[in-house]
Amino acid sequence: MQKLLSLMVLGLGTFLMLAFTNPMVEGLSVGDTAPDFNLKSISGEMVSLETTAAAYAEKGIEVKGFIVTFTCNTCPYAVMYEDRLQALHAEMAPQGWPVVAIQPNDIEIKPEDDLPAMEQRAKDKGFTFDYLLDAQQEVYPAYGASRTPHVFLLNKELKVEYIGAIDDNPRDAAAVGDRFVVNAIKKIEAGDKPDPDFTRAIGCGIKSK
Repeated sequence: MQKLLSLMVLGLGTFLMLAFTNPMVEGLSVGDTAPDFNLKSISGEMVSLETTAAAYAEKGIEVKGFIVTFTCNTCPYAVMYEDRLQALHAEMAPQGWPVVAIQPNDIEIKPEDDLPAMEQRAKDKGFTFDYLLDAQQEVYPAYGASRTPHVFLLNKELKVEYIGAIDDNPRDAAAVGDRFVVNAIKKIEAGDKPDPDFTRAIGCGIKSK
């Protein structure tokens, strides 16, 4: 029994270490200009940041920036943030800061993250943001995403203003003390720089070939 308990503690420790640390990855830093992309959405259409801005302009909303979020169906941390991500979009998109979500996992490793599954998940959860598939796994390494979820807040010129977590409490939305993304946007709109402009993304490692 003692040996079993020791193995369980070791396993839990390993899980937490992997969840709360990021591997060293190249990609964007705050101040860099992010590349646009053109990925297939659950709507069946190809979506880019340019087409997103144009779609909002047609609604009479000037896009001030984008909350680009790498997420998926299967990671427990991504699932814990689903409702908050939808609420974030509902709150900020009318103000010109839409969420653009990208699923980066290799679907051969995670078939539950393929496009039909993404479409079903969006329907079940009532997502109103664009949910795109990085099928060739080219976008997430260009950005430097390593976790799901992982946020890259861009201004309208696609300059990176903030990188990291959505807020400071992945497990309990009611106990959130710092809404990192919302507070970063408030700083930008006030003419200031986000503080912090970088936090550690907490979630599952992205599954790649």
